[in-house]
Amino acid sequence: MLLGVEADGLDYVPYPGPLGQRIYENVSKEGWQRWVKHQTMLLNEYRLSPVDPKARRFLVAEMEKYFFGGGSEKPADFVAPDQDTGPSKEDPSKEDE
Repeated sequence: MLLGVEADGLDYVPYPGPLGQRIYENVSKEGWQRWVKHQTMLLNEYRLSPVDPKARRFLVAEMEKYFFGGGSEKPADFVAPDQDTGPSKEDPSKEDE
């Protein structure tokens, strides 16, 4: 669903209960790895504890949206680590212009 193409399926049910079974039947290994990366970003950005029941409920809701809803959004102020947000560097060849 997420990738839009046929891909290798998961080797095991990645989450307990009916949601885990649904993920197992519909999500590829690559799709699951993308979720794990997204979930890690959510944990870090929102400073969530994976053992906190409220945080777990939030993550489960986000997982459902990520795979079967409209998608899980990144936090509004999130900047990906690979994006350069530092000051722009001027072209050194144009110093004297």
